[in-house]
Amino acid sequence: MTIESQKDVDGLKKIGRIVALAVQEMKKSVRAGMTTRELDAIGKRVLDHYGAKSAPFLTYDFPGTTCISLNHEVAHGIPSDKVIQAGDLINIDVSAELEGYYADTGHSFQIPPYSSKLTQLCTYTMKTMMKVVSQLKAGVKINEIGKIIQEEARKGGYKVVNNLCSHGIGRALHEPPFDILPYYNPHNRAVLKEGQVLTIEPFLSTGTEYVVELADGWTLETPDDSFVAQHEHTIIITKNRPIIVTTA
Repeated sequence: MTIESQKDVDGLKKIGRIVALAVQEMKKSVRAGMTTRELDAIGKRVLDHYGAKSAPFLTYDFPGTTCISLNHEVAHGIPSDKVIQAGDLINIDVSAELEGYYADTGHSFQIPPYSSKLTQLCTYTMKTMMKVVSQLKAGVKINEIGKIIQEEARKGGYKVVNNLCSHGIGRALHEPPFDILPYYNPHNRAVLKEGQVLTIEPFLSTGTEYVVELADGWTLETPDDSFVAQHEHTIIITKNRPIIVTTA
């Protein structure tokens, strides 16, 4: 969507804060020994408290409220009776709708005890996302998003997952531009416009450049047992620095 009024900004900030609070509460509550279904229930309680609805459930009839992916799973993990173990890499992705507005956020982190390899992967991916966000404003070419992600991944010794993309959002979970590539595409000459609402979500990998879908029809996993971290914010493009709406 493109922002048309202060009401739009306020609506996006409202749902953005809610999904950020859900991720925050889930991260605070997670522990080894609980199931991903139990963790999902914590996210659902936060959304229910504020009257928000799960966007993947509303849009795609996803079998859960939030997406929770463990270890070699990368995205769209279905909450289940799978038990979270000490040392697991976990990704929580929460998107929701309230009063006709949508926001989407994601966060990767490790369950203690920590390993320097996974901690560095998560930290570096977060820094990559924030570097992208800091350089976006009206008039910047959309392909700069992929260019920065690609360059930062290479500097850190990581690969980019090429078949997971950022996207437009606002009045629906996925809106144009649908596939904001995480690598440089010289043929895309489109530029960012003031008021445009996007997600920025790099997926950095210790090995693979592509993920594969499992038999459940949802979960995406690395084919080579490598690890992937993702961090995601929903932002509003302005003439200067973007507005990050997914903050608690």
